[in-house]
Amino acid sequence: MRRVTESQTISLDEIRTLAEGRFGDMIKGVVDLERGILLLDADLHADQEASLLAEGSNQTDLWGINLYPDVAGEDWLEFDSMINLRPSFGNRSRGVDDPVTRAAIAGFIARVVRR
Repeated sequence: MRRVTESQTISLDEIRTLAEGRFGDMIKGVVDLERGILLLDADLHADQEASLLAEGSNQTDLWGINLYPDVAGEDWLEFDSMINLRPSFGNRSRGVDDPVTRAAIAGFIARVVRR
């Protein structure tokens, strides 16, 4: 897995290479908004989630995303993961239902991915 933070950013070309090596046109990631960490490059969001939980992340701060490096505009970031399905925390879909949280994730991704 590749760890990305504001001090250890990643380029779009690096994301493209990781995507090609796993799913072809997409790469899975999990964002910890509280700690400012993005884990990329695993078969399952659950693997990234487990890794972050093991090192002290809180479940409520973790969100699964997908990145499509060859898609232009906002559609390159997709909010779709089984780990997002948490009705007990108010998120009733595989997406990210809260617009403030979605914006926070998009802002974080914009800061850590060099486009």
